[in-house]
Amino acid sequence: MLMAETIDQAAGLRRMAKPRPVQVIAVTSGKGGVGKTNVSVNMGVCMASQGKDVMLMDADLGLANVDVMLGLHTQYDLSHVMSGERTLEEVMCTGPQGMRVVPASSGIQAMSELSTAEHAGVISAFSEISYAPDVLIVDTAAGISDNVVTFSRAAQEVVVVVCDEPASITDAYALIKLLNREYSIYRFRIVANMVSSTQEGRALYSKIIKVTDRYLDAALDFMGVVPYDEYLRKAIQKQRAVVEAFPRSKSALAFKKLASKADSWPVPANAGGQLEFFVERLIMASQQETGASI
Repeated sequence: MLMAETIDQAAGLRRMAKPRPVQVIAVTSGKGGVGKTNVSVNMGVCMASQGKDVMLMDADLGLANVDVMLGLHTQYDLSHVMSGERTLEEVMCTGPQGMRVVPASSGIQAMSELSTAEHAGVISAFSEISYAPDVLIVDTAAGISDNVVTFSRAAQEVVVVVCDEPASITDAYALIKLLNREYSIYRFRIVANMVSSTQEGRALYSKIIKVTDRYLDAALDFMGVVPYDEYLRKAIQKQRAVVEAFPRSKSALAFKKLASKADSWPVPANAGGQLEFFVERLIMASQQETGASI
């Protein structure tokens, strides 16, 4: 029954009149604490400031922090969508530069342990929104949980954030290995965060690609670096994106470069080129995981 409903929902999205495709970017990491959400937030604000219609989804469903990072006071979040109390559009809030934010819940363990059927509930929520953005940025949880795998598989682009410490490098490789070998994701964009220089960032990238080139059939692209910057810490304390709080800081300029690079990526017109690309990819991922039991 649920399978038929989700297919109907995707079909309904095809009837949306908006002709332009949606760029879907998953920002992820093998390890927590490497600045993944900072990359998601600041890239989103940069792209919104350039006139893009940007939606940022906090997909760290049990340990959300996008709303906190931006100083947004949200009454409702994805847990209320899951319970049927609110629609996705009702829980959305407006962030800097008009960016739309889909907040998740924090401190609710059940949200971090969703079943496949419950993931389908998140999927169906996307079928209810009345418009398609230009860009959908999905800030996933860290690690290799089902949550991370599901949203990474649903995106057109997977951005892996890594910093120069052994655990971050090892866990980033583990994530790339899983997504590549088990789910046939081929292309990964690498962001070196909290580095002292571009040279250090490229050296970090070289460490990862040396292993992936040897053991995996994957294509890694060096997206760029974000330098360690005291102004970024100050922006976090102010609960603002650094690109707005300190637009000429080293980290803000780096985030603008990352956003510009992402804007140059081609957007395939799969699934009609609408938001149903994201929805249908999620549906297919869920069905494959359960052998079409949903």
